[in-house]
Amino acid sequence: MAEEKNEESLENIDPKNREEEEKKKQFMTFRSCNEIYGISLDNVLEIIGLQQYTSVPETEDYIMGLINLRGKVIPVIDVRIRFGKEPIEYNDRTSVIVMQVSDMVIGLIVDGIEGVADISEKEILPPPSVNNVQMQSRKYVFGIGKVDSEVKLLLDPEKLVMGTVDEVKAAEEDEDY
Repeated sequence: MAEEKNEESLENIDPKNREEEEKKKQFMTFRSCNEIYGISLDNVLEIIGLQQYTSVPETEDYIMGLINLRGKVIPVIDVRIRFGKEPIEYNDRTSVIVMQVSDMVIGLIVDGIEGVADISEKEILPPPSVNNVQMQSRKYVFGIGKVDSEVKLLLDPEKLVMGTVDEVKAAEEDEDY
């Protein structure tokens, strides 16, 4: 009888664990402005080192320019500047997260890559209300992910890149590239 109870308990736990595993989402985490951010791995195509970029005149200051990635020209934005922070000098840890958002491919220049974090849906909380000084970077945050003792600010990729591609295209047309 003790064996039957053990088997029953294992059967009851197994589907629950499977369900919990299915509810986990993966996020590429990166450092910017001394904070750790995450972006859904579903949007990430690859991570590359910082490449030479061509500036596009008359665009927002966070749009650093265009890079040629294996024959495809993509805009790159500096996350730090997008969040209204002071720019820093790029170094060997500076990386570009190449991601797909809707029908566009875009690169995010970040201070450094942290890794991939598995975060269950129940560990994602809505962002708290913040004051105006913090609003610049927080308006792109859809949730706060708790991983062990750390907090990761989870970004909405569409809000982060909104307007970027349109602005680059408009500037290119004005300049007749």
